[in-house]
Amino acid sequence: MKDNIKIFLRNTFIFFIVAIVIFFMTNKDKTYPNQNYNIPRYISNIDMDNDGIDDQTDILENAKEYIKTKPKYKSKYYDTGYPNDEYGVCTDVVAIALKNAGYDLQELVNEDILKNQKNYSIEKVDKNIDFRRVKNLIVYFKNNYQSLTLDPNDIENWQGGDIVIFKKHIGIVSDKRNNKGINYIIHHANPYQTHYEEDILGKRKDIVGHYRIS
Repeated sequence: MKDNIKIFLRNTFIFFIVAIVIFFMTNKDKTYPNQNYNIPRYISNIDMDNDGIDDQTDILENAKEYIKTKPKYKSKYYDTGYPNDEYGVCTDVVAIALKNAGYDLQELVNEDILKNQKNYSIEKVDKNIDFRRVKNLIVYFKNNYQSLTLDPNDIENWQGGDIVIFKKHIGIVSDKRNNKGINYIIHHANPYQTHYEEDILGKRKDIVGHYRIS
């Protein structure tokens, strides 16, 4: 009898452990939409490129289309400004997402630098690279667009299509959320990145900017 009880308890314990492992494995990367948290989707009243898609949605969808190309990470200089090959860095996710929505960051950042060079701490202006540097984008977005909360747990004020800037990194906020309601981030961080849409926002302690094109 005692042996049977031991076997039963052992099997129950093993079953319990396996169930926990399966639960965490199947829910680790599970994502949720705004509706799960009663957060209405933000729709911009601007359509800069007149394609019938509001800017907020356009930026988000453009970022998703860009990462589908699976760009390889490498910091290179381009005479064209925008990468014209299979490579890119974090700023290119944002620049290309905005460009395809009607916002040419290469032109916009250059114009802002020429008007307000003292704000950028730039000795030599270079239109082809200045808009691809995070330190410049921190200044540009802060001075030109709507600034929002830096608290990832303030989930009602984060929306897919927003721009988030970290101390040395930048990305587009996804419309996917984790089980706490915190948004995933669409970004390109390093050569070893396997997923471009990741649950990193709540884990970062270096958020310096959160902006919305409006």
